Amino acid sequence: MSYTVNCSILLTDLPLLERPAAAKAAGFDAVEFWWPFAESVPADRDVDAFVRALDDAGVQLSGLNFNAGDMPAGDRGLVSWIGREDEFAQNIAVVAAIGERTGCRAFNALYGNRRDGHRPEAQDELAVANLVAAAEGVAGIGGTVLLEPVSGTEAYPLKTAQDALDVIGAVRAAGPQNIALLADFYHLAVNGDDVGAVIEAHAAGFGHVQIADAPGRNEPGTGELPLQRWIDRTYELGYTGRIGLEYKASQPDPFAWLARAASA
Repeated sequence: MSYTVNCSILLTDLPLLERPAAAKAAGFDAVEFWWPFAESVPADRDVDAFVRALDDAGVQLSGLNFNAGDMPAGDRGLVSWIGREDEFAQNIAVVAAIGERTGCRAFNALYGNRRDGHRPEAQDELAVANLVAAAEGVAGIGGTVLLEPVSGTEAYPLKTAQDALDVIGAVRAAGPQNIALLADFYHLAVNGDDVGAVIEAHAAGFGHVQIADAPGRNEPGTGELPLQRWIDRTYELGYTGRIGLEYKASQPDPFAWLARAASA
């Protein structure tokens, strides 16, 4: 089993560009990020600084989000956002370029919230078109687009694994095959999905796995989810990727649970 640290939710007491080195110092060799820039098309110098921070730390960028909008304000993606099609298209090229420079091959495209003034069917139609474009845009570097059910935002329409799998099926029917489910066990559990059944049916096809405990979205062991059992079964059924640590630290050492889990 191999972990990757989500440096957009962990180590947030440090400036963003110092977090890869902190993850390395904590014993990890891979990190993932939500979109780390304020704009869909950041300045070259900002991209260079981000890539240099990864290189200097000696960590692999294992996952990167497409721009999802203003996350602190409640945005959850541009994929289905009518009116921001051009911005998303421009972001695809930047994401692919970062992937080429860093070796990152997994790219999470948050679907986006339902927005007033547009029919859900029109938003879904745009989402499929944008996901096709994203998959085509990263295909040249061997990349895979990830699609994720999310909790905590009623307006976000993908709440179960099947919700995301239905969209993935529509994208694959349109041509690209390089799109897969991001199985965040926390989000699925909080939304009431049967995580065990999802694992049994789809583990070998997971594009990525992320974890946090519930309630609270904190470290494994702080809640009630059988995370280790789910992880073990996921690997038994053929998953070969990393496990993304995407939780909110509730303790001074956000990784102390790893030593306790190993001793147990």
